[in-house]
Amino acid sequence: MLTLFHHPFSTSSRFVRLACAEYGIVPDLVVEKPWERRRDFLLMNPAGSLPVLVENDGPPICGASVIMEYLDETRGYAMGDRRLMPQHAETRAEVRRLVDWFLGKFDGEVVGYLVHEKIFKLEIPRAQGGGEPDSAVLRAARANIRHHLKYIGWLTMTRDWLAGGRLTFADLAAAAALSCVDYLGEVPWAEDDTTKAWYGLVKSRPSFRTLLADRILAIPPAATYADLDF
Repeated sequence: MLTLFHHPFSTSSRFVRLACAEYGIVPDLVVEKPWERRRDFLLMNPAGSLPVLVENDGPPICGASVIMEYLDETRGYAMGDRRLMPQHAETRAEVRRLVDWFLGKFDGEVVGYLVHEKIFKLEIPRAQGGGEPDSAVLRAARANIRHHLKYIGWLTMTRDWLAGGRLTFADLAAAAALSCVDYLGEVPWAEDDTTKAWYGLVKSRPSFRTLLADRILAIPPAATYADLDF
């Protein structure tokens, strides 16, 4: 049995949920609010960051990239052509680079700003930084996302999938990041048709269904969030 400590609008958590679904794994999901600094959670992961995966009575596996490697090493060998990590070292390196790009750079420059300002601040006590969104931060995220959409578009024009000839962890990382922004209606899809077409393919996969069902009570999703023909 696997237990995943996550937040529904954490990019890294969504990435791991997609990877689990692609590998046919249905973990028990435990919502964790890292700003609460819950003692039992900090004992599992002193960094206080998400996601954290626990299998049976084993030690906690902390961080999306570490969990990615763990899932591949423990399940990937049995997936055949559906393995999310390629066989060749050069392509594996490219997958890891892109996962780091989307879970690190893209999340840090775009998703983290939008989600923190428009979702997390609703849940964080005002004394800890909650409250109204910062318009300057939102403007920066909206400017930054255009560069990332162009990069995804370039990748999809030069390759079948982001890292090469088939779906990999790289596609799931990018889609996980975009899905958070898409929920908020903050993706300017009209600016890059190739990125939109690629996202539509990933969004239509069965592994995406649970993400499309995620909701924040105070913020309904954008009209096209769960629309496969957006």
